[in-house]
Amino acid sequence: MLKLLRTMAAVALVGPASFALAEDPAATGARKAGDAAAEAGTQAVKAGAVAEKAADTAEKAGNVAEKAGYAAEKAGQKAEQAGQKAQQARDAVDEKFAKADAPGVKAARKAIGELERADSSLTRFFNGATGYVVFPTVGKGAVGVGGAHGTGVLFEKGLAIGKATLTQVTLGLQLGGQTYSEVIFFETEKSLSDFKKGEFTMAAQVSAVAVTAGASANARYEGGVSVFTLAKKGLMAEASVGGQKFTFHPYQVATTASAR
Repeated sequence: MLKLLRTMAAVALVGPASFALAEDPAATGARKAGDAAAEAGTQAVKAGAVAEKAADTAEKAGNVAEKAGYAAEKAGQKAEQAGQKAQQARDAVDEKFAKADAPGVKAARKAIGELERADSSLTRFFNGATGYVVFPTVGKGAVGVGGAHGTGVLFEKGLAIGKATLTQVTLGLQLGGQTYSEVIFFETEKSLSDFKKGEFTMAAQVSAVAVTAGASANARYEGGVSVFTLAKKGLMAEASVGGQKFTFHPYQVATTASAR
């Protein structure tokens, strides 16, 4: 009996400890899971904060981009208005020039439009040349010894600055009467200055490019000039303009108009 009581007492003392030891792994696992969940929650909060900051940054960037867009639009509008004012100013100045020879300037501008419609690539010459002289109508004689004559307008920086005349004596086949428009572009200040002296002769080797769609795309300056012709009546037997002689007379209002 005494032995049994001792055994029961031992079991009573050892049993709770054994159970406590048996529960430790589960409790540890639960605690670790809880810690992991807590850490995951912390990371999620941090990630949320980062995402929120990124959203704020993106919103601010969007606002900046929107403001930049508005600024660019306003700048574009101002540039357009400035361009319109500049064109109006140029037209006003050009009108002063045109009063000296209104019909001639009008005919020259009409010829420019016809040339550009026939070959849009000519625009690069009109925009890039130091100056250019336009002869709306040049007439050539008939078979044999013939001649050519025309009256035109010299433009510098887009402004009509004076009246020019063209004469040419030719030999050989002319194939009947011919009329055409002619434009001479000046590459440099020197070539333009030489023309403005009033005694300019086209070099014998210079040839004109007959204007057709795309014809001027590969055209180049030769001796400081580049020449184009657009047939108006009759077939062009040849495009040689060598030997053409020119005179130039500036408009009397040039000094007044240039002091803008």
